[in-house]
Amino acid sequence: MAVYTEVSDEALEAFLAEYEIGGLLSCKGIAEGVENSNFMLHTDGGSFILTLYEKRVHAEDLPFFLGLMNHLAAKGLKCPVPIKRKDGEFLGALAGRPAAIISFLEGMSVHRPQAKHCRELGAAMARFHLAGQDFPLTRANSLSVDQWRPLYLSCEGRADEVQKGLARDIEAELDALEKIWPQNLPRGVIHADAFPDNVFFIHDELSGLIDFYFACTDAFAYDLAICLNAWCFEKDGAFNATKARALFQAYQQVRPLTDAELKALPLLARGSALRFLLTRLYDWLNQPPGALVKPKDPRDYWKRLRFHRDVKSAAAYGIDE
Repeated sequence: MAVYTEVSDEALEAFLAEYEIGGLLSCKGIAEGVENSNFMLHTDGGSFILTLYEKRVHAEDLPFFLGLMNHLAAKGLKCPVPIKRKDGEFLGALAGRPAAIISFLEGMSVHRPQAKHCRELGAAMARFHLAGQDFPLTRANSLSVDQWRPLYLSCEGRADEVQKGLARDIEAELDALEKIWPQNLPRGVIHADAFPDNVFFIHDELSGLIDFYFACTDAFAYDLAICLNAWCFEKDGAFNATKARALFQAYQQVRPLTDAELKALPLLARGSALRFLLTRLYDWLNQPPGALVKPKDPRDYWKRLRFHRDVKSAAAYGIDE
């Protein structure tokens, strides 16, 4: 979450008039994340999140994202839901951007995840994957393996400005993964961005998942590989096998992984590390002027990518094969 687009008081009042959530009490920007402009909104009717969808989010994808949240909540998954306007639609327009109001989810993200948090996450991700199986819409992963090279090329050969030798490493990894990327794995709707700041807890119990704006149709195990990278490495870059074991054991108690998924995990982990290395590299080199957000250091994911290159099997992640 972040703030890239400012909203005038007059425009906000007119936008809220299209809803039945009461009059405006306060609206404050949320300076976190990298994708959309988000505001903490308080009205007579309660607390909400107001989201303006910026240029990286395509308007044609919004029915998928908003419909998915509504579907998951109806299935009992803990997540925010979009609020309908008076015309029955979820989506409106504000300050020249598509915009929606989302229910407020209680809880806090954890800054130093422990194994108990990873265990909660693993079970929640399995429930999420099962709950989305009958969601009628599909969306291709716009940041899958076929999009990594164009994303890298958009950085105009500037990778070595961030880390000497980074360009050579990225090009070698692209050459390898494009040839051997796993295919035909069990798939369905995945979150694709379940980082700690997108998972809320209350007293160490997971209270919900948020921020579904990378959700897409892809391999379930790839979603787990993203979680592995986001939750199971320490601040100093060290891999924590205890956290990984907790994540996978809890997941498999709800949805067991197939042999093909287990075999593919090291490659999927490399790929997810490369994907976030590339998007962070792009954001690092292309920060919009005046944005109230600090880009994340891409070198963290470069280190994780190098770790996964040496992994031979899922056993290295604490999984019994």
